[in-house]
Amino acid sequence: MSIVAVFDIGKTNVKLSAASDDGRVLETLSTPNKVKDGPPYRHHDLDELEAWLIDSLAVLAKRHDIGAIVTCAHGSGGVLVGGQGAAMPMIDYEQPIPADVDACYRTIVGPYRERASAIMLGAAHLARQMLWQEMHWPETFAAASAYLATPQYWAFRLSGVLSSEVTSLAAQSHLWASADGRPATLVESRGWQRLMPPMRRAWETLGPLKPELARRCGLQATTRILCGVHDSSANFYRYQAADLSDFIVISTGTWIVALTDRLGVDFDVELPGHSCNADVFGNPMPGMLTMGGREFSAVAAKASGPASLQAVRRIVASGTFALPTFGSDDGLFPGTADRGRLQGPLAEDEDVRFTLAMLYSALLTAACIRDLPPAGTVVLDGNFVVDPLYGAAVAALLPERRVLVSRSTTGTATGAAMLAAHEKRTSPVPLAAEAPDISDFPELSSYQRRWQALIKTMEQIS
Repeated sequence: MSIVAVFDIGKTNVKLSAASDDGRVLETLSTPNKVKDGPPYRHHDLDELEAWLIDSLAVLAKRHDIGAIVTCAHGSGGVLVGGQGAAMPMIDYEQPIPADVDACYRTIVGPYRERASAIMLGAAHLARQMLWQEMHWPETFAAASAYLATPQYWAFRLSGVLSSEVTSLAAQSHLWASADGRPATLVESRGWQRLMPPMRRAWETLGPLKPELARRCGLQATTRILCGVHDSSANFYRYQAADLSDFIVISTGTWIVALTDRLGVDFDVELPGHSCNADVFGNPMPGMLTMGGREFSAVAAKASGPASLQAVRRIVASGTFALPTFGSDDGLFPGTADRGRLQGPLAEDEDVRFTLAMLYSALLTAACIRDLPPAGTVVLDGNFVVDPLYGAAVAALLPERRVLVSRSTTGTATGAAMLAAHEKRTSPVPLAAEAPDISDFPELSSYQRRWQALIKTMEQIS
């Protein structure tokens, strides 16, 4: 059995796991993903993160025979590279960008088919981050040798090899036209081809760990460095590795990310919340995006879980709702940004607040699923499934669908670790998911219709 070190970079936290190449996570270390206010802008502390990574690899190396290292990360993170490291700090995508950059970007970025997502708030999208650096630090940008998505940046730091990879570029970077499997025309029009290294597969070995790093970490000089993968595509891959098809995967955390292998979407038409990612093979994956984790936190406030079935019954019977959107982005519902509110007799009842947040998250999840091409199976995954009533609520909201809940909360790390055995795997991996029990769950169809009607009214008066 080969052991894989999975460097999993989330927006809020970073994890390093030791996992078998069939996806079993054996041990995990974690640290906050720290952000500095500047200068020159709010950015992630790459130097401190690298020091933590090397120290943590050394810790895991004492307990596990690590043969490969792979990085998976959220989208909208990238690094301008010069020489052997970062030419400029890695931009925190949640900060505002200068007005001149935003105005220019909107004139050059192209239609939805080129972007594969909406133009989101803040500094989201690698292409917009590149434009910011090009416009405000032109000499540094001109001298740079590459622009790397986060997984490929860390693969570069560990191996010294530059690469690009399809799932990372397809994750709302606006550098990749996912529907057509090609670079966006923006790349050529801005002359950015020189900054885009050759495409490699997520599972490809770029090379061995740098000798000096191998010595510092106590790892073998032959330790393989894989190209790396976008986190949601890594999670999707583990179900592909189980030979599942005709399905939707819901990854939950800061974002609710819905991805499917079902096509039949008109990629020339932009709709709220819609996106198009790519799987590790480069196939387009229609998707949905909404900041469900942030919405959950806004509703739950200081309340703690778990959710209770008694509270669900009270909420539904009383007609109490959480209505979108609490964040500054419309998400799935145009015109609702910053208008989120609680409505109904139990709106001020702290005893049901956590359960109301769970039910709201399930409604957002169901809305994402209904907006995608129908698939035979829906798999729920990620942080939300820790609460068993979340899966039951989604299944109750979608009685016509086969809904499964993952028994693992390590989907991203599991899928990324499986990449290390991609080229030698000869049979499907086991599928660790099961249908939730909804036998005691209240009927939600009328509650869901009322929620939808209230949102429709909000959209009409926006």
